[in-house]
Amino acid sequence: MGLLRTMMPPKFQLLAALAFGVAMLFLENQVQKLEESRGKLERAIARHEVREIEQRHTMDSGRDLQLDESDDVVIIYNRVPKTASTSFTNIAYDLCGKNKYHVLHINTTKNNPVMSLQDQMRFVRNVTSWREMKPGFYHGHVAFLDFTKFGVKRKPIYINVIRDPIERLVSYYYFLRFGDDYRPGLRRRKQGDKKTFDECVSAGGSDCAAEKLWLQIPFFCGHYSECWNVGSRWALEQAKYNLVNEYLLVGVTEELEDFIMMLEAALPRYFRGATELYRTGKKSHLRKTSEKKPPTKESIAKLQQSEIWKMENEFYEFALEQFQFVRAHAVREKDGELYLLAQNFFYEKIYPKMN
Repeated sequence: MGLLRTMMPPKFQLLAALAFGVAMLFLENQVQKLEESRGKLERAIARHEVREIEQRHTMDSGRDLQLDESDDVVIIYNRVPKTASTSFTNIAYDLCGKNKYHVLHINTTKNNPVMSLQDQMRFVRNVTSWREMKPGFYHGHVAFLDFTKFGVKRKPIYINVIRDPIERLVSYYYFLRFGDDYRPGLRRRKQGDKKTFDECVSAGGSDCAAEKLWLQIPFFCGHYSECWNVGSRWALEQAKYNLVNEYLLVGVTEELEDFIMMLEAALPRYFRGATELYRTGKKSHLRKTSEKKPPTKESIAKLQQSEIWKMENEFYEFALEQFQFVRAHAVREKDGELYLLAQNFFYEKIYPKMN
């Protein structure tokens, strides 16, 4: 190639370089189109499968099929992006065959976490009446949805995981540029932008602005307009209320194993074997963001001056305190290992006496 380059006139060298560049752009464009086509095909197949199951459900509705109480349960994991959600979700996928439940991904258009009112109705109807998919584990990047507004008799069980807000933002920043080791060949939205997170903060870039921290609060706050008003104190308080009153358990990324252990104890129907799988399985840390560089103290300090960070961090600290409180009453530590407590209540003085 070097010999050929010396033999070619400069004009032809330039043309060859341009032709090579055009060819590479064309190939990247074709790969992107193939990825989009594959996504459309997957969604079409999924819609077809859903229609088939719903038709069977309609045919069987007159038979009044009864589910065991342990099977008439639905879990919703409305996962926040970049909180180790893929690692946790893959445990659910690995266990579903063995523990006999269904896993369904909620794939929203353009990953929009807010559903239209009509989609909210459809989703609530599917989750509550889709017997063929019970017991079911639903997961997706969707804001909390209050099922009581729709008049259903039985609400799903909500769980979630959150992360230190700055660490989550840094991870997402590099993910948009370099992807991860889960699908390394997939072209990302900001691919080609080599600017580090620190350089972005220093330049006042939009992708690292404090406003981008506003995500975990609205995910827990839900489908109210005020939830998505950046910096809303009402949204923060509503998110705290929902965390305590609507979620069975909310863990933190930094203590994911403890979260999984407590879920296994509380919901063995779904998570039997989850702790051991997390410790020994190949998928425990499946998704790692590529090229991620930790931010400097200066970048962190600049973000921490924002009222938005203070609110998101307040919510994170609130969730962490609640998780540690629940854990303290569920496990004990011995020789560096955590052990679940045995049942600590019983019944006595039962009247009237049975013959």
